[in-house]
Amino acid sequence: MSKIALAHAVDADEPEEREFKPLTAEEARALRESEPALSPWRVVAWQLATGSLTALVAWGVSGQAVAGWSAMYGAVAVIIPAALFARGLMSQFSSLNAATASFGFFVWEAVKLAVSVAMIAAAPRLIEDLSWLAMMAGLFVTLKVYWLALLVRPKRKTDLRA
Repeated sequence: MSKIALAHAVDADEPEEREFKPLTAEEARALRESEPALSPWRVVAWQLATGSLTALVAWGVSGQAVAGWSAMYGAVAVIIPAALFARGLMSQFSSLNAATASFGFFVWEAVKLAVSVAMIAAAPRLIEDLSWLAMMAGLFVTLKVYWLALLVRPKRKTDLRA
């Protein structure tokens, strides 16, 4: 290794010293306005709409009501856990500080996964003549709504004063 490459490698390992400057109230407000947050409830609403549409399509394509019910159950196996997750994240305890927010995120994510798995495991007992293909279609399409919600989220407001 050459001396120049070695000098760059040593410099790259050293942390850059940057001065931290907290935002003023006005700067924080401007940042919140320019970068609107995506509500988890909006995602749940999109999931409900998409899951319902998937169930109707499954019913229409197959001509069997059980396919529609199976697809809707797959969607509900995503929607109910997502609603629990959103409720948990938006709770007062989860927003006390960064530590409780991080802990709350992991706890509610575990709850979401456990409820989803339990609902899928219970499906054959709850829906007579369950169509696994339709249920998985409802589940997967509803899961992909996260990407759609990110694409159609509220747009940034541009600052015309600058």
